[in-house]
Amino acid sequence: MHRSSLLLAAVIVSALPFSAIGEATKGVSAMTELVTKDIVVTRLYDAGPETVWTALTTDAGVMGWWGPEGYDAPAAKMDVCEGGTSLVAMRGPDGVDIWMTWVYSKVVPHERLEYVQNLSGPTGELLDPAVHNLPPEFPRDVVTVLTLTPKDGKTELRIVENTTTSEFMLQMSEMGLEQTLDKLGRSLAE
Repeated sequence: MHRSSLLLAAVIVSALPFSAIGEATKGVSAMTELVTKDIVVTRLYDAGPETVWTALTTDAGVMGWWGPEGYDAPAAKMDVCEGGTSLVAMRGPDGVDIWMTWVYSKVVPHERLEYVQNLSGPTGELLDPAVHNLPPEFPRDVVTVLTLTPKDGKTELRIVENTTTSEFMLQMSEMGLEQTLDKLGRSLAE
């Protein structure tokens, strides 16, 4: 697997909530052993919750930081409301756009987002990971909880992603999420 595909897998896995395999395929898959685990990443940003919220919930804000190192975000169509769906793209060094949906179940402005992430096409249709040469254990239905907590004039951002995948994909997802949140920090500092 190419390094850019691995980084993409890491970012996607860390940003979205899914179930890797359905009931119909349990016990019959030749995939690597799957585990269900939370990925937790926390950052403290030198910005108020309103500023961080804007970076997380607006088209221009998300386009300023989404994706791991080496990726940019050429498009973001944010619909941040309960029941809403955001559609975001990241473009890798190979020029290929990878689209994701974030479907929101809870939105508390400046405090909390709960959503499920999935790999999609440019119009929001869900895609099989094989379309991007990603492994079959690439996570689906990644449940994500993002909280913002004011701390002495700064904002702590905590993201918890609950996913079912392989140990390797969990490690890649965590690495991608860490890189993505570092880019958010640089974006907030500009």
